[in-house]
Parts: sequence; C-alpha cells; structure tokens
Amino acid sequence: MDDFIVVGGGIYGALVSWQLAKAGASTVLLEAKTVASGASGGLGKRGVRANGRDIRELRLMQEAYTDWPLLDETLGASVGYERVGQLLMVERPADIPSAEARVWAQRRRGIPTHWLGAEETREKEPGASAVLGAIFCPDDGIADHTETTRAAATAARVSGADVKEGVAVTSVETIGGRATAVITSDERRISIGKKLILLANAAVPQMLLSQFRCVVPVWNILPQVMLTQALPQASIRHLVGHAHRVLSIKRVAQEIMISGGWRGTWNDALGRGETTPDQVNGNLAEAVAVFPELAEATIAQATADRYESASVDGIPIIDQVPNAANVLFATGWTGHGWALAPPIARHIVSWALNDQKPEALAPFTLDRFH
Repeated sequence: MDDFIVVGGGIYGALVSWQLAKAGASTVLLEAKTVASGASGGLGKRGVRANGRDIRELRLMQEAYTDWPLLDETLGASVGYERVGQLLMVERPADIPSAEARVWAQRRRGIPTHWLGAEETREKEPGASAVLGAIFCPDDGIADHTETTRAAATAARVSGADVKEGVAVTSVETIGGRATAVITSDERRISIGKKLILLANAAVPQMLLSQFRCVVPVWNILPQVMLTQALPQASIRHLVGHAHRVLSIKRVAQEIMISGGWRGTWNDALGRGETTPDQVNGNLAEAVAVFPELAEATIAQATADRYESASVDGIPIIDQVPNAANVLFATGWTGHGWALAPPIARHIVSWALNDQKPEALAPFTLDRFH
C-alpha cells in the first residue's frame, strides 16, 4: 500500500510527487499519457510573472520569485529560467488610472513594480508602437515548461517515487467518506494509504463529478500558441503583455512566441485541438499593432492541442473534496498556474503530510463560491 497516489503528470503532479518522495513518503504518480503531454508541455516558454496577475495570487508570487532561480539546482537539470522582466503596455489614456492603481496594489504586496512613461517604455522596447507607458515588473521572467516538468518528474523518480506513464485512473473506490483505492486503465487496483491527490488539470472536474459527485465551476479551453520563424534582428527583449489587447509576446531563442488568450477548436474527427485562421490572424494582428516590425514575420508553428482548465472567477480551485476526507485536488488554473507551481506544490505537500490546510491557499478553496 502506497502512502500517496498522485494523478496527473504535469508540473503540479511532478513537483508534488518529487517533494513527497523526498520527504520519505511512498508515492505513486499516475499519468494517462506521458509526462508533460498536457498544458505543462508544448511550444516555447511560459511566463513567470506577477504583473497583471489577480491580486489574490501575489503572496504566492513572492514565494515563486525566490523559488524559480533555484530550480536548476534543486531539480538537478536546466529549466530554462530567465529573469527578463515584464512590460504591461498601455495605449489608451482611459487605462492609465487603472494601471497606476495596479502599480500601487502590486507594490503593497511586495512585488517590485514601476510605472514607466512613453519614453522610458521605448527605451526598454525600441520597437514598440505609440504606447503611452507600461507597468514594469523587473523580477518577472520566463521558463521552459516542458523541460521543467520533465526535470521534476525525473527528480521524483530519483527520490523514490514510482512514476507510471500510460496509466489512467478509471475509478476510485471509497468507503466511509475516504478514498481507499484507484482502479487503473490496465485493470490494477492500487490502495491508498493516506491521500489521493488529483492534479490532472483539465481532467479533474469530470473526475470530481463522476467519482465524488462534486461540482466545480470550471471548464476546458484550448489556448493557442504561435512561434515565428527565426527573427534574430527583432528588438523584443522582455515578456510583454497588454492592458487591453489580447496578447502576450516573448522571445524564445531567435523566435518570437505570440499568445495571450486566443483559442483553438476541437476536431472530433481527428480527436485533437486545432488552430483556426481567424484566431491565428487575429493574434498576429494584435502583435503587429504593438510591434510593427512583426508585420513581415512568418508563423512557423501554431498549435492549440493542449487543454487548459478555466475557473469562473479566474483563479484556481485548490481544496479537499467535500465528501472525501483524504482527497485533495487542484484545477481551474486559467493560464495562471505555471508561475505559481513551485510554491503551490510545496503547500499541497504540507497539507498532505500534516493534514492542515495552509493559510497561503485560503483564497483558492471551493467554499469561496458558497
């Protein structure tokens, strides 16, 4: 009998399994496909940002700022982390008061944040169009999500966790309000000594509903990600967001990654998510509006094949299943979960080991909807 069964081989499942195993707990990680095959993998790099984030998450970002520069050393492998800083561009006069309020709020929560005027913004990004200014967070950065997730899974294995790929959970046995075992797709029954931890991102809501009759206000989306061909002369230096445009831009080696909220659609015939021309063209047009030099760029890759979970109020749900005392879950990341993974994983592990809900996770419990 294993102490902990962790479901989901993304960044959360991998980090939680690693930390549990490192603490000496018998741990099994079950991944239906392969490690980093979902939202924790794919093209390019992910933003590690506090700028523009829901203020309820900023306490955790303070912890994340400390965690990310140390991950190469703690995981024993490169995670491609770069502290490049983030600029949240402002083009409309009507957006300046809210930008100034955000600067104040982020500073109050310990996030180094500055308002830059138009001239200062163009000093940092000379290729930017006629912006009025930007919110600048110098400690924000980017990291390679695929390599980080794989490094965490490898560290989990080295620490003693049993990482099983290609093994899905088909059902959960419960007795007296506790999960006692999981049944897997290869017809194995794996007993749960202490806790079951559901971290399979987009699969969690359906699992909660089917196995525990627990409803969460979460749905799945297919975020679009694009990479240009190599643009070694492009002047973009920072992680770039925008106050009103649906846009995120970052440099990845010599390519420019363009994303920020555009969506793909599901192709039933092929059984996968796909991009659509209107979404690709719309996303590129927004990028060109901010950086005109991208007008000549060719999109080399565009994908929308990895589900992400989204919650109704835009922040994740991290809690214990109401009618299963030994089951923890997390879902509804809404595109915000990557940067927060190291501290949230640490708090989930503390909860699992000590049976006490960490105060840092209080804003994310399910009962906030009641």
